[in-house]
Order: sequence, then C-alpha cells, then structure tokens
Amino acid sequence: MKKMIISYTAGIFFAVGLSYNGMTQPAKVINFLDLFGNWDPSLIFVMAGAIATTIIAFQLIMPRLDKPFFASDFNLPTNVKIDFPMVLGAAIFGTGWGLSGFCPGPGIASLSTFNQEV
Repeated sequence: MKKMIISYTAGIFFAVGLSYNGMTQPAKVINFLDLFGNWDPSLIFVMAGAIATTIIAFQLIMPRLDKPFFASDFNLPTNVKIDFPMVLGAAIFGTGWGLSGFCPGPGIASLSTFNQEV
C-alpha cells in the first residue's frame, strides 16, 4: 500500500509538472518540433531540467545508495544493445509524438483536463 501511495503521488507531481510546462498542449509541442516554421524553443528548458535532474540522480545520488528508499533494490535495464526493434520502436514513438503532439506521459496527463484541442 505504501508503494502504491508513493507511486501515485509521484505520478501526480509528474502530471502537474507536464501541465505547468505546456507539455499537454499539442500545439506547443508541435511548434517545438517545427524547426523551420513557427519554432517555439521554450520546451528546451523543460528538457534541460529533466536532463540535469537525471544527471544528479544517476551520477551523484545513486552510487551512494545501497537501495532506493521505497524499494528492495534498483531495477535497472541490463540490455544496453541498440538493435533494430529498439530503433523501430523509437521511430514509431517519435512519429506519433510529432504527428499528434503527445507522447504517452503528457497524453495521459491531459486526460485529466479533457483537452480536446489538437
């Protein structure tokens, strides 16, 4: 139960962050991807914040921990090979993201607002 509450709370914070930064607005995302049209560079700051947080977590904090605070061990991927299925999946994901303006996280977060704007 404790793990479920922590996961739910983390998901709420993630959804609020996505909404606050405009990631649930397809037009904003599509304008970010439109480099030669009406380019909107504001989402670079969202990505920079995510990258900085990840670097801090993986390089500074994680090596000092024996295990996560709320789990028995770290569940990290063991397969680091770049192969055709991974590249194909990334291409499908990117195409869907570029055409719709939603990747899965912001898409689910936007369900809470019933945003029908595309």
